[in-house]
Amino acid sequence: MALSRAALWLSLIIPSSLLGGALISEYGFGLYPCEMCMWQRWPHLAAIIFAMGALLLRKQTASLLLLLLAAVGILTSGLIGGFHAGVEYGWWEGITSCATNVPAGGDMLDSIMNAPLVRCDVAPWSLFGISLAGYNFLLSVGGAMLILVLMAMGRKDGA
Repeated sequence: MALSRAALWLSLIIPSSLLGGALISEYGFGLYPCEMCMWQRWPHLAAIIFAMGALLLRKQTASLLLLLLAAVGILTSGLIGGFHAGVEYGWWEGITSCATNVPAGGDMLDSIMNAPLVRCDVAPWSLFGISLAGYNFLLSVGGAMLILVLMAMGRKDGA
């Protein structure tokens, strides 16, 4: 069984970069996430864990399953991002209401009253008309497809 080194590393780099970018945009630039933004983070976190397992078990057959699960996690986050982008662009209705981010500690009522209201149907930032959710869709779906193609090519070469 030959696993592509590129597929292994991409399965770790893609979700780590996108999750890291989300955290930097939140804590570094004050772009607070809405509920759907948070939904996109969980599959990336799972993909990172699966990718690390695949890298550690590189020579074992379990690594193929872990790599596949990492690709599915990346793809899942991208599809959630695509749905979220559609909500932001007004193409369809979202399935969630607005959310607030309440910091822990201190007076809870003051925290709730002063917490920023974050709407899922308003893109807080965009570049070339594409929101962060849109970029997550493009990079995650494209990256997952690339990983799957590299996996298929590796199986052909190893067969």
